[in-house]
Amino acid sequence: MTQRMLVLFALVTGLALSAPEAQAKVYKSDVHSFSVDVLTDKLDSPWGFAFLPGGGFLITEKDGTVRLLEKGVLSDPLSGVPKVRSSGQGGLMDVAIDPDFKNNRQVYLTYSEPGDGGIGTALARATLNETALEGTKVIFRQNIKSGGGRHFGSRIAFAPDGTLFFTIGDRGSPDRSQDSRDHAGSVLRINKDGSVPADNPFADGKNGLPEIWSIGHRNTQGIAVHPESGQIWTVSHGARGGDEVNRPEAGKNYGWPVISYGRHYSGGKIGEGTKKAGLEQPLHYWDPSIAPSSMTFYAGSLFPEWKGDLFVSALSGQKIVRLDMEGNEIMGEEDLLYDEFGRIRRVAQGPDGALYAITDGGALIRMAPAK
Repeated sequence: MTQRMLVLFALVTGLALSAPEAQAKVYKSDVHSFSVDVLTDKLDSPWGFAFLPGGGFLITEKDGTVRLLEKGVLSDPLSGVPKVRSSGQGGLMDVAIDPDFKNNRQVYLTYSEPGDGGIGTALARATLNETALEGTKVIFRQNIKSGGGRHFGSRIAFAPDGTLFFTIGDRGSPDRSQDSRDHAGSVLRINKDGSVPADNPFADGKNGLPEIWSIGHRNTQGIAVHPESGQIWTVSHGARGGDEVNRPEAGKNYGWPVISYGRHYSGGKIGEGTKKAGLEQPLHYWDPSIAPSSMTFYAGSLFPEWKGDLFVSALSGQKIVRLDMEGNEIMGEEDLLYDEFGRIRRVAQGPDGALYAITDGGALIRMAPAK
């Protein structure tokens, strides 16, 4: 029967032609089934997001815009964003809200900042109102700017003591990661006003830059706080393989480019192999690379069997990886949403216990138990 005949038949008989109500697709993990809601697909190269009290989101877009998403409505770009050089992997990157946001409305942004010598990662603080970022102030600047558009880092996490951790990549120059007087290739720790905590490993400046927490990292784009221990965990891009999960400790060296579990893109050997005395080993690594772009620990109640697990978003892998955790031990891994939403830029647990993620294609999604 042709479509025209169906229409005539419906008109004569009074039958409706409406399609049956679409059912949400159900995805299955080893221990939970879940569905995915797309909250918006109108973002332009989103990079970071933060949860706001009341249920909204503060979202960064790589070209230098910040938007609010509230009750499904995406705002116009907010004013007050610092000057950003969007080039290659650089641009406006992560966003985090102050632990005391309800009282001070302060937010923190990392971005690639132009200046003498090229571009470097910077961190700014501002106060959020309904349409603007006000009083925007740079509280940290990378000490050596350089050309090229690679490896800026740069995720943000607040530790339980209120200090702020963030990351900077090696800027495409691997040897910089071994120099404790160069911010490149390091995890950094500062106070919320940009000052240096007195217990930083190089706080006196004698053996390294005061802001540096650890060195020897290639390009760390994931950082999270363990919900029980309060320790900082990171995930870094390798080259051709060698993506690493680490638990950076004060003053330690995590090896790049002296040791690595990956190889150069040409196939050649990196450094001196996979181990060397005085250099730290990763807790977990991937070979081939998944291009890890963020991480979050799950501490909610919607997915009880995931509690304590670590979730890592992947770009080239186009998935979210669940690392099955027992305390601080990684027991195994499972791929979620493989090849369903493209390159996944950021994953985080929301205040409601759901998992949220943004994609390079411009979507913000919510993962919740299947009904």
